[in-house]
Amino acid sequence: MMSWEHMLPLVTLASSLVTGIVIFFLPERNSALRSTLNMLGASIKVIVVAVMIRGFLVDDAAYELRFTLALGFDFLLRIDSLSLAFLFLSATLWFLTTIYAIGYLEGSPNRSRFFGFFSLCVTASTGIALAGNLITFFIFYEFLTLVTYPLVVHRGTKKAIRAGRVYLWYNISGGAVLFTAVVSLSALAGSFDFTAGGVLAEMAASGSRSIHQLIFFLLIAGLGVKTALVPLHGWLPVAMVAPAPVSALLHAVAVVKAGAFGIVRVIYYVYGKEYSASLDVLFPLALAAAVTILYGSLQALNQNDLKKRLAYSTVSQISYIVLGAALASPLAIVGGLVHLIHQGFMKITLFFCAGNVAETLELHKVSELDGVGRRMPLTMGTFALAAFGMAGIPPIAGFISKWYLALGGLEDGQLWVIGVLVASTLLNAAYFLPIIYRAWFRELPVDRRPVPLRGKLETRWTLLLPTTVTALFSLGAGLWAGWQWSPLGVCQQIVRGMGLMP
Repeated sequence: MMSWEHMLPLVTLASSLVTGIVIFFLPERNSALRSTLNMLGASIKVIVVAVMIRGFLVDDAAYELRFTLALGFDFLLRIDSLSLAFLFLSATLWFLTTIYAIGYLEGSPNRSRFFGFFSLCVTASTGIALAGNLITFFIFYEFLTLVTYPLVVHRGTKKAIRAGRVYLWYNISGGAVLFTAVVSLSALAGSFDFTAGGVLAEMAASGSRSIHQLIFFLLIAGLGVKTALVPLHGWLPVAMVAPAPVSALLHAVAVVKAGAFGIVRVIYYVYGKEYSASLDVLFPLALAAAVTILYGSLQALNQNDLKKRLAYSTVSQISYIVLGAALASPLAIVGGLVHLIHQGFMKITLFFCAGNVAETLELHKVSELDGVGRRMPLTMGTFALAAFGMAGIPPIAGFISKWYLALGGLEDGQLWVIGVLVASTLLNAAYFLPIIYRAWFRELPVDRRPVPLRGKLETRWTLLLPTTVTALFSLGAGLWAGWQWSPLGVCQQIVRGMGLMP
């Protein structure tokens, strides 16, 4: 008989899975019940994840659920130190995005379909975090592709359908490559659990090194699609036709983070740091991440559409996580992992703000934002805070990520990393500061000037509350970075759990 500790990973999955399935069958007119179910499922997930995080870190509890599948493969859900970061991000941001989506889609058609797939998307992300081996990871990874497609095409326009087609082509192709790598690795090494330090190093003497190199690059190519590594990034800017809550979820927690999380798993829990370095596969990956960081920033400079500018910013920012993992120094991996959390809160703030402006004022382009800060001060104030954080301005969370990545580059003797980070910071400023300048220091043209607020909120409270919370978290994570339970403190504990830090 399974104990409650064995059941908690399943409850974490079920909180969004059951919610999504039930919502599919709700009539469109039953918005109150749909909203209640959404918030109930999101609340249960936050509570259960908090219990598991405390149990794992404080009480040294073990949370694991294993089933044997066909061909002797195990379906394994398990908490380890790395799971905590992704689980915290997934649960917390789903809760806040649910509040936002309820307000954003008020009065819109097909809300039951939207929130059903929305919940399934979070289920897939949760499963990826909980996956204890490559087989389980792959199942949820491909499930994520399938359940996010309806969200991308939700509006049903020709542009949305084309974007969905591009999304599927990229991600199904990436999934096929990943499947080839997983099957090949399973044929060589059998079924194995993710293990801190890796499990393949002991096979190095068996003449498998060249095969392991090939499989490594196949794994990275398959995961690199969702991570939006150049040149596998083309789907991400196109997918911006989706509603703002979907864009926020794709960029902050679900799809792109799943790929980056998978790359960290491959390096540190499949191959291991030392064996990866001995195969000479990390430096090419670090270069690919550096190219992506600079390319994404340069492309963001040329985008007038606000969401596309943010999309190319994501292409750049996600590769900080990959860069930290590929440098394979303890400080660099701390910087990469903490950026997984920091970027999630900062980027979701930016997409919430873009959604607020689009929903309230029907403005979508950077060139249309003159004077918007005076009409929507809270929205554009939080946008500015998150944008400064993305650029690495202290004391906001993004500065902490870049500082540790820079220290990691120095620790690893890779001085070129400093140049990449400095160039990226300057480019971040170049594409974010014009938005802030337009919003606060230019007058809105008279023919597009909105009606004054007259004491009312600048937009719905359901749109303002999540935006404010994520922005304040971005600031607090930087101000209290030295606290043991800050994102930085937790990520340091994770790296110690990997055996990389004393």
